Amino acid sequence: MNIRPATLADIPSIISLERQCATSAHWTEEQYKRLFRTDGAPEGLVLVAGESLPITSGQESNLDASGGILGFLIARHLAPEWELENIVVAPAARRKGLGKLLLDALLAAARETNSSSVFLEVRESNAGARTLYEKAGFEQTGRRKSYYKDPLEGAILYRRTLR
Repeated sequence: MNIRPATLADIPSIISLERQCATSAHWTEEQYKRLFRTDGAPEGLVLVAGESLPITSGQESNLDASGGILGFLIARHLAPEWELENIVVAPAARRKGLGKLLLDALLAAARETNSSSVFLEVRESNAGARTLYEKAGFEQTGRRKSYYKDPLEGAILYRRTLR
């Protein structure tokens, strides 16, 4: 599995993947574009993951229904903390450790910036994600009633202390 920083060119594949996952945060193309500075480098941490194929025509190629992207993660650094804003794994790639790899990459970035913690919120009904976070050492810190829309649902707040 290959994890790398996302580029502007990945946005269509990210959107395609995100639309396949009902529990993910659904953003507009413009919201994804705002993640990147004018030089094309991501603001915060924007990672994509996929299975690498042999190199062709001098460019790395990947295979799946979303242009090679099987998962992605978006996080924002709000010193001294990081916020996990979105993590998505393709339905066909779930339960194979990809979500953990992406989450581990975020935790490593947080440690490199000497951050104190990583926090997030997740739909109450998203049992798979909640299990992932709890296995990664995140602890529930609260709830937000009616936080999500379409469908209306509460959020569970999680935090992982790094120090």
